[in-house]
Amino acid sequence: MKSTNPHLVFTIFVFIVLAAFDNIIVGLFPPLFQYIADDLHVKIAKLGTISAVNILVTAVSSVFWGYLSGKFKRKKLIIIGTLIWVVSVFLTSISRSYGELLFYQILTGIGLGCIASIGFSVLTDSIPYQKRGMILSLWGMAQGLGGIAGALLASLTATSTSWRWPFEIVGFIGLFLIILYLFVKEPARGGADPELKGLMENNQSYHYVIEAKQIVPILLKGSNLYLFLQALFMNIATGSLIWLPTLYIFKIQQLGYSVETAMIASGYLYAIFQIGGITSVYFGHLGDRFQKKTYKGRAMLTSFFVFLTMPLYILMFIIPMNNLQLPHDNNALSIFVSLMGQLFMNPWMALLFILSFFASAAQSANTPNWLALITEVNLPEHRGTAFSIANLFNSLGRTIGNVGVGIVLGVISTRYHGPTSYIITLAVLQIFLIPSAICYLLMAKKNMLDIQKVKETLTLRSGPEPEPDKG
Repeated sequence: MKSTNPHLVFTIFVFIVLAAFDNIIVGLFPPLFQYIADDLHVKIAKLGTISAVNILVTAVSSVFWGYLSGKFKRKKLIIIGTLIWVVSVFLTSISRSYGELLFYQILTGIGLGCIASIGFSVLTDSIPYQKRGMILSLWGMAQGLGGIAGALLASLTATSTSWRWPFEIVGFIGLFLIILYLFVKEPARGGADPELKGLMENNQSYHYVIEAKQIVPILLKGSNLYLFLQALFMNIATGSLIWLPTLYIFKIQQLGYSVETAMIASGYLYAIFQIGGITSVYFGHLGDRFQKKTYKGRAMLTSFFVFLTMPLYILMFIIPMNNLQLPHDNNALSIFVSLMGQLFMNPWMALLFILSFFASAAQSANTPNWLALITEVNLPEHRGTAFSIANLFNSLGRTIGNVGVGIVLGVISTRYHGPTSYIITLAVLQIFLIPSAICYLLMAKKNMLDIQKVKETLTLRSGPEPEPDKG
């Protein structure tokens, strides 16, 4: 299988684009909280609950989708899942009560669950082994950009239309994706693993599928356990970051600007301050190089950058937006132009940008190497399930981080007001990056054993008459 194969390139492109959508929908909510709360006559805190429920349902349903991806045709499953979330996103846009909004977002989560698990399964069977970390970094980057795109879409459209319009736009784009799926060629299971190259060249199929009795061993595998825990701790910290636009809104309003100006500017800043995420491709490539030297390579490299992320983000929260100059016309273009000028002319904003770049860059090292590791330590038929279970821990972390902001904020707010209360709250939650980094150090030795075992098993199965899997 050549990496220049047009069908392969198209498949990778479609699934990288698809990866953005669960985060686009998550990113839509925070900037719209105030608008939705006013329209539906509910408290903002209740909308945070809906966002958390959506994340949790997406994670739980992805386990089911992941199991199905190890047994059935993945192309049909992804079309079914996409139809579910597209319809429920349209229904979200016509919600008339809190109960309707909650119900439609639960349905959306069920549909979105297929994206992560099945998309990951298809990609890992498509990507050439030697480029696994680098290309998976694009998949991870698309998820990060999805969150930014969702926040920007909400900030730029809701101020001139209504909070419903962003959901309608996402729904229409989802319909277009379904058309693209029709031209996707589903790769052979295990098609990218070099140990199975002979099998594929002889037009033989890799006939192993997951069995229910194999789920517990997948859960208890040494590398997987640490990857699950690492995802939980990491996402408690990073899950809290969807509240960054709210922090920016408070800081900008404190300088005397209207809520409309603050909302538009916060959407831009949320996007600009995550631009360091583009270095994810480099860190994926760097992980590939380290992994060639030793199977401990990815884990050791990523541990360092995960730990470095914590102090950088805390400093970024603390730095004030002194002397920020913005137009008062609520015009999105003029606010953007003014902000770009401030990043170069205002030393406080320049410092914020530099800190944010290095913080988001350090954070970006995690995704490609985590994705590559969970691919390398699991057999092809187990990858969808292993990833979906890991994604459950991932989303549990994001949910805890999201809800945790509200809980910690409630305590801190008794003594401090915004934006100080938000600064302290977000800083406290970054402490979870410490156990996240430690998990990588602990899993390094397990990686060596589990990766070697996968390679030996695939080599044995690539023989002329592979024995049936006995679990």
